[in-house]
Amino acid sequence: MLKKFYLIILVALAVSFCGCDQTEKPKLIMVTNATFPPYEYIEKGQIDGIDPAIIKEVAANLGYELEIQDMNFESIIAAVQSGKADIGASGITVTEERKKQVFFTIPYVVSEQLIIVREDSAIQGVKDLQKCKIGVQHGTTGDYFVTENIKEPERFSNGALAVAALSAGKIDAVVCDREPSEVFVRQRKNLRLLNEPLTYEEYAFAIGKYNPELLEKFNAELTQMKQNGRLKEIVNAYRHNHSKTISEKVVESNTFLLVVKESFYLNFVKDGRYKYLVKGFGITIYITFFALLLGLVIGFAIAIVRSTADQTGGLRILNAICKVYLTIIRGTPVVVQLLIIYFVIFGSVDIDKIVVAIIAFGINSGAYVAEIIRGGIMSIDKGQMEAGRSLGLSYTQTMKYIITPQAIKNVLPALGNEFIVLLKETSVSGYIALQDLTKGGDIIRSQTYDAFLPLLAVAVIYLAVVMLLSALLGKFEKGLKKNE
Repeated sequence: MLKKFYLIILVALAVSFCGCDQTEKPKLIMVTNATFPPYEYIEKGQIDGIDPAIIKEVAANLGYELEIQDMNFESIIAAVQSGKADIGASGITVTEERKKQVFFTIPYVVSEQLIIVREDSAIQGVKDLQKCKIGVQHGTTGDYFVTENIKEPERFSNGALAVAALSAGKIDAVVCDREPSEVFVRQRKNLRLLNEPLTYEEYAFAIGKYNPELLEKFNAELTQMKQNGRLKEIVNAYRHNHSKTISEKVVESNTFLLVVKESFYLNFVKDGRYKYLVKGFGITIYITFFALLLGLVIGFAIAIVRSTADQTGGLRILNAICKVYLTIIRGTPVVVQLLIIYFVIFGSVDIDKIVVAIIAFGINSGAYVAEIIRGGIMSIDKGQMEAGRSLGLSYTQTMKYIITPQAIKNVLPALGNEFIVLLKETSVSGYIALQDLTKGGDIIRSQTYDAFLPLLAVAVIYLAVVMLLSALLGKFEKGLKKNE
């Protein structure tokens, strides 16, 4: 019986190992900015569009399991270059500068940069743009062309925001790719397209220079899709289908309440779009909570080292290291720190992006918490330390039982404020493809092209959380003051 049992176990293990070898596929990670219809957009919670459709078909032919991540456009080339992603696709134009950073596949489509203006605008062509405020999506071909040939533009994180600013009268014109431009204009009757193209460009997929084999495979597949007409079929299908389905408009009515009701349905109820905010809110709170804990640990340790060095003259080496840390962290923007930690420090490590965000925001918060707590410690009268030592307590015991409790109570309002700041700083998590609360609002806006309600909803949620935290902090402070 025992031999039979061992035999069954061995057979089961062999079958399981064989099954893994047969079913497991290599993963292909694609990064994009899903606010560029019809090339990439989010529909019913899934990233869809011309680029995802092409890459899905190529990945299936090559035997890859495809994973698509949504991130800011400016981070796509960096993600591919650092190895965080295998391929980048977001209507990326081939330029000489980008060729120095990544490989490009053969072009799969030729597009144009068009000019969008308001219906009542006097702008008739390129020659009229010199004295105008021009909006562009940061890092795009339109951005480069306008900067080099016309004037310094106003840069937005995506085309939808630029068009919203144009529609509101904040700028005079927007330069954008043809297909998204046509979609934007269909959404708003107060906008029109100029007939004169600004420039032409070729789109291609970006692949890391460490992976020439993938480039060769993709080029072979794209060449075959061009020859058999499949590539043109995909492009035309998405252009046609998106032009029909994207024409969501708020009901035109003189009744304000009806307009608000329809806008609310379009932005939050239709297709369950409120779920983007719910999911993003959960990620925001999760990152903020654990980043706060990490920041408190780092900040408290540094505050003790620095205050000890100030009071006793000891721990000089540790104090010098802490000063360098504080100078670097407080002297650089948190979004730069986040990108460095993700693309450089963890560039070759497969690590969860949420963990990266917690580490980045925790390290950033730790620098400010350290100075807050150190200020609280140094504010305690020196006689408190002398009294503790005269009672026979050691320096560590005096700090633990006498100085620190008083310091914490004094700096509690400042610590609460740091928690609130940290909560709002997490809004830059979208740079590393995290769908936080702000990114959830961006996704809704990219689908409905309504800037007001999604942004208002995000602002209200942040405000509600801040007010709740302030109320809880106030109650906690009152509880600590009862002994007085």
